[in-house]
Amino acid sequence: MINSFRGVLKKCLYATTATALIVLISSCGQKSKYPGPLSPEESMKTFQFAENFKAEIFAAEPLVVDPVTMQFDEEGNAYVVGMLDAYKPDSVKGKGKIVMLKDLNNDGRADTAIVFADSLREASSILPWKGGLLIAAAPNIMYYKDTDGDGRADQKEIIFSGFFTGNEEAQITNLTFGVDNWIYANNTGQAGEVTFNRMPGAPRLKMQGSDFRFRLDRNQFELTTGPGQFGLAIDDWGHRFFTANSLHIREVVAARRYLDRNPYLPSDLRAAVFNISDHDPLMYQISETPYWRQVRTDRRNKDYQENHLDRVEYARDHFTAASGGTFYGGDAFPEEYYGNIFTGDVSGNLVHRDILVATDSTPYYIAQRAEQEKSKEFLVTTDTWFRPANFSVGPDGNLYVIDMYRQHIETPVSIPDDLETDMDFNAGNTMGRIYRIVPQSSNGTKWVKPDLKNATGEQLVAALSHKNQWWRITAQRLLLERQDKTVIPQVKKLFAESSDPRTRLHALYVLEGMDALDAGIVKEALKDPAAGIRENAAILAEKFPACLASLEQLTEDSAIRVAYQATLSLGEYKDKAIIPWLAKTILRHGQSKWFRAAVLSSEAGSSVELLDALTKNGFADKAEDWKTDFYEELAETIGARNQKTQVMNLLQRAAQAAVTKMPGAQAAIVKGLVAGLQHIEGVNDEIKGKLKAITGAAGSDAAKALEDIKTLYSGLTGK
Repeated sequence: MINSFRGVLKKCLYATTATALIVLISSCGQKSKYPGPLSPEESMKTFQFAENFKAEIFAAEPLVVDPVTMQFDEEGNAYVVGMLDAYKPDSVKGKGKIVMLKDLNNDGRADTAIVFADSLREASSILPWKGGLLIAAAPNIMYYKDTDGDGRADQKEIIFSGFFTGNEEAQITNLTFGVDNWIYANNTGQAGEVTFNRMPGAPRLKMQGSDFRFRLDRNQFELTTGPGQFGLAIDDWGHRFFTANSLHIREVVAARRYLDRNPYLPSDLRAAVFNISDHDPLMYQISETPYWRQVRTDRRNKDYQENHLDRVEYARDHFTAASGGTFYGGDAFPEEYYGNIFTGDVSGNLVHRDILVATDSTPYYIAQRAEQEKSKEFLVTTDTWFRPANFSVGPDGNLYVIDMYRQHIETPVSIPDDLETDMDFNAGNTMGRIYRIVPQSSNGTKWVKPDLKNATGEQLVAALSHKNQWWRITAQRLLLERQDKTVIPQVKKLFAESSDPRTRLHALYVLEGMDALDAGIVKEALKDPAAGIRENAAILAEKFPACLASLEQLTEDSAIRVAYQATLSLGEYKDKAIIPWLAKTILRHGQSKWFRAAVLSSEAGSSVELLDALTKNGFADKAEDWKTDFYEELAETIGARNQKTQVMNLLQRAAQAAVTKMPGAQAAIVKGLVAGLQHIEGVNDEIKGKLKAITGAAGSDAAKALEDIKTLYSGLTGK
């Protein structure tokens, strides 16, 4: 009994005074609505893994507080961002800090922390860059560097400014260096007008609906496909995956720049992100449901029933707070874990694992559960304070879990006022843990301290062959930063001779980053046996006209992702010679809306000449639903572009037997043209009404509808 009381007392003393009192009262028989905290060691004992893994404490309070991300630099130093001002009013913002952890006794656990930077407003992400750190702290992305060796940043620069600041759960975050030499960041699609302070005359970027990417080596910055929230994973081939609350894994299928090149593309073809999970929304938690969440859910479901709404909300066992999706590219886990995506759900107190499975029919992966995790998660716990907000893969190849460790992780604005009275949103604001996940057979993990900072150029090139993605991508980044052109022959040799396609791709982009790429190398890459290299080579071929013929051939590649990317890249060329190849793509892959969008996104692929090429190949000989969809999509694009010659030629082609022989083809063209023409300049409400009437009549007499459009359009001014 005495030992039991001592255990309770230890828990109480561990927490803040207020929280300790709650725990003590609870232990005396008066159960609190919300459990108290556990020490790192006690919390770790509650962990349950689906497989043969275990957790080790890498760092804990007071060294890390409210941690949200961790990055290892080229020397193996671990930098941790603490968002100490999370869920605080504006009057107390600016409390965030970044610490550099040190392991002085070499036992694998941090035992001291040096404050690299403090007084940061809602800092959420960092990325090593040129001996310092890039820091995402809305409204800015900054560069901080320690130049005098004391561990504290003394050089500070605001590089980008103007990002959204309204909600700490929806701001610029997840700075990630991609294999293509671009740095990516999630923006949750929020508004903001961003300026690049190194280029004062550059136009501002309007961020609404987009994410962000930039290259500091070339002073480039642009919008990119989004929106991703807190969690960005980039695989070995440059594919990006987002995390966003109830949607725990989505993949970017098309880069925004391709869809933006055609502003007339139908809205239903502008989708560029896809939910690739085959098992949403279920998850399998073992922690108790928080009192407030159960009450709020019961209230909402009652309201839905009373208002006869076909909606149901779940208080548990469904993804609601997915966070920190991370690509595992380490070499410490069994081989089958390489390439998996790990995601936390901070409300469910668990870590989920997805296996990415390529298919022969879609230009995206399918995310599946592992066979041994069909009805359970990679890691679960009964500790309701466990908040796996993010992850990191270290130079040792292990997975690190960033545990924000708080009693309540949700923003107060999402909780009814009457339920807030029993909740202390500051409970845990002096806590935080980072766990190292290792195989069960591991016998004490030492802190791996690579010294890539002092590595020679030749040594960095050699590191591009490392099994651990951290080493490869870090070496690539350092080669990009240094611009040591003497290593170019060695890099070319590596591209030509390495048996590992991942290494060959790193070599290819090192050459790109050093302006040492030429059409000959790209042509070789377009023929590479690895599909991932051919896919990236298609992107690089956009800058080399001499590669056009090879790129055209690639649209017929047996790997669907390669054919898809080649189609997108082919659209960067204005040459009419690409039209027959785009027509072949429609004939081969037109049942996929992704391929139809890829073709129509280019000017050549959304022209009457494309229709002529399809007609020549018997497009209308066999009626299929997707073909009428394409007729409508093509017509809408041509109508919205409003080039008079193109519109009149389309009307003429639509009346020909080669089109009319397919049932529904004419009506689809009418519907598409009307949809497009309604958006052109000079179309008032009266004309819109007439166009709508024409659409309604097209089902019974499409030929007459086409003539009516021709008459009406002749009264308008085309471009």
